[in-house]
Amino acid sequence: MEDHLLGWLRTLDEDRLGRILANRPDAIAAPWPRRLDTLAQRLSNGFAVMEALRGLPLPCLQLAETALAMTRPTPQSLAAFLDAPVDDVTPWLDHLYDHALAWPGDGGVIHLAEGVTRWWAAPLSLGEPLDHYLNSWSISNDALQALARNLGLPAQGNKRRAIARVVEALGDGERVRSLVSQAPGGTVALLERFAWQGPTLDVDGGRFVTPGTPERWCADHGLLFRPSWHVGEIPREIALALRGPGYHPPFRPVAPEVATIPVDPEEVDHLMTLAAPHVVERCAALLDNTSKTPLPLLKTGGVGVREVRRVAKETGCDEDETRLLLEVCAVARLLAWDEQSGGMIPTERFDRWRLDEGSARLRVLLAAWWRMERSSLRKIDGKYGTVLGDDPAGGTVARVRRAVLQALAQLHSGTAFADRDSLVANVHWHAPLIDLPLLRACAPAVLDEARLLGLLANNALTDLGRALAGLTAKPGDENDDAVPMVEHDPTLVEAATHALASVRRSALFGPDLTAVVTGPPSAELAALLDRVAERESRGAASVWRFTTESVRRALDRGHDADELLDELATVGTIPQPLEYLVRDTARRHGEVTVTTVGCVVQATDTGLLAEIAAHRRLGRLGLRLLAPTVLVSAAPADRTLAALREVGYSPVPVADTGEITIHRARAEEPGHGKLILLPGGQVAELSDFPGLEVEPPPHVLAEPPPDPYEHARRLVSASKQDDGRNGRTWAVIGRMATRLPTAQQSLLGFVVDRGVRAGITLSDGLTATISHGELRGGALDAWCEEAGDYLEFPLSEIVEVRGAY
Repeated sequence: MEDHLLGWLRTLDEDRLGRILANRPDAIAAPWPRRLDTLAQRLSNGFAVMEALRGLPLPCLQLAETALAMTRPTPQSLAAFLDAPVDDVTPWLDHLYDHALAWPGDGGVIHLAEGVTRWWAAPLSLGEPLDHYLNSWSISNDALQALARNLGLPAQGNKRRAIARVVEALGDGERVRSLVSQAPGGTVALLERFAWQGPTLDVDGGRFVTPGTPERWCADHGLLFRPSWHVGEIPREIALALRGPGYHPPFRPVAPEVATIPVDPEEVDHLMTLAAPHVVERCAALLDNTSKTPLPLLKTGGVGVREVRRVAKETGCDEDETRLLLEVCAVARLLAWDEQSGGMIPTERFDRWRLDEGSARLRVLLAAWWRMERSSLRKIDGKYGTVLGDDPAGGTVARVRRAVLQALAQLHSGTAFADRDSLVANVHWHAPLIDLPLLRACAPAVLDEARLLGLLANNALTDLGRALAGLTAKPGDENDDAVPMVEHDPTLVEAATHALASVRRSALFGPDLTAVVTGPPSAELAALLDRVAERESRGAASVWRFTTESVRRALDRGHDADELLDELATVGTIPQPLEYLVRDTARRHGEVTVTTVGCVVQATDTGLLAEIAAHRRLGRLGLRLLAPTVLVSAAPADRTLAALREVGYSPVPVADTGEITIHRARAEEPGHGKLILLPGGQVAELSDFPGLEVEPPPHVLAEPPPDPYEHARRLVSASKQDDGRNGRTWAVIGRMATRLPTAQQSLLGFVVDRGVRAGITLSDGLTATISHGELRGGALDAWCEEAGDYLEFPLSEIVEVRGAY
């Protein structure tokens, strides 16, 4: 099959080859191929073919399945079988050609990629051709001659001639129908069941050997075959003959229309500018809440309904919104499980995220939703699934989400879908390999999620939604830590910036101790007001009220009165009653103090305690004398005991009950954590400091693949140059790579002729993992995995070649 494909690729011009490379980015992923034979291997890869099939609309799949059910399909015979004009078939055939899933051969015969043939085990519910059964090893010459006599055909001749006569006879539909009309009773019903519900059905094997039964008659006349005792199959030609000349496979070249209604584009844009800032603000509020109260998980996994409702109540979010944003934050790696706290808490990435400008924060959330493999708002048997729980649908849910938005993006601006069923039908036409029941169950949830994220308003896609639906970058999956190609897409950047352009960064403070924001507040403004006041309402205008409790809460978090007033003054004019409230609350703040101590040191000798408190070498313990016989230490009991013993005292530990507790200590294994240098020249293990982590390296963008049309031009040019490498490779390597033994020279030759992967070592000690090599003079031009590009390695400098697996 690769040979047929390679032969066709060699006949293509640059434009056609460029379209193939543009439609099949897997074919030019690193290391991008530099020869047509390597490209043919890429294009015929089974997994890549199946992935390409997922992106094709319904007519392409219907043509491919129909062609598989035909012996030598051509555009004309395919159109005749489908009962459709050739002009309706040709554009979709070209679409298959442009994806290298099919290609024309000699005489216009359509060839299909091997991966396509694996997708349908029985295309159009039709079995194997008749000669497949007649050429089976289980069919003897005597059985063939008996079959020929039963059909009224000459029985003489060899097996090949007998098969040809039987195939010709049973390939005539009129003759098969005439034969069946003379069959014993019950035969027609039996064959009809196989023709429409087959090709393989369970049968009673005994009836195939019992004279006088319909099964025995069908077997004697070559209409049914039995590959095993209780399994029967009907050949393709027989099934088509029984279906009749009026049978035509389904073919729908035009997508079903989506029922639409006009909407006001300005109103859609306004609703987007209200929803987008709200998403960023609510995510920050949710994550701030989990930083104070870690979000516990159920024993079975996921977040329980009670916790979702608690978070929704404490943050002022809607419950559905809370479910969605918790999932999005987890996929964006802003929220993660922490063993020490026993719950989900914000990550270090959240600290960096909240310092980004608003557009970047919004794009991170949208990119996470775009690749999220769960549907937060999908109901199963009338109930929501567990938040952050496992979804058996997995990646299919993400494909449904993208298919729905891409179908909505086909609607003209200023129009909205009026009927959900027509939208689902249109989506299924564009993505027919998505399970239809799952699509119907997920589509309403996808639309609700899109509304909450500002991607959909009044059932019309917003500019933000269109930008997300039009992304060409690979979305990635949930396991990806970051998808910068999505987050930094120029169209999405522009749309996100516009969506947040109307945010308010100032508030109107009233003498009644309220703050009003007339529009969507920025995340920074909302965070400031949430810190000092209680939110009373949200929507087109948001209202906060300052109370003694709200101000005291801000003071409890480490802010002082002057700092709060200065921050509030930057967003609006502070009335006198508000200033009085803040200063009066600050004045009373701290009337009662609570001190944390590490442990208590007691002794009856007051002079001894005074000596210990004044000891210079014990200064690091932070000792304070509370009473003549009581000291408190800032360090825990074990460290305090060790320090006292180190300087010559003899302390003993005392339990909470007052009893002395001395136990025999066991020898502990030395730590094996990573050593780090602390200020002052001290060395400690990283495992001793769980809060101290090494900053992860920034995400590095991979080298982008070449432009498809430019690369097509290089491939066409290379195919015209006959370098005669098959006979030349070994001679050049044998003459130039003199430091290698013969076996390693052979392996290097496979790197050139077959593109295999190998590791090499150069004379200066450098190593590299290479593949897809070409000889250029005295150098090997090969793909270097470490460099992520093609590099040249002098053959004379290669001292070792080894297999890389």
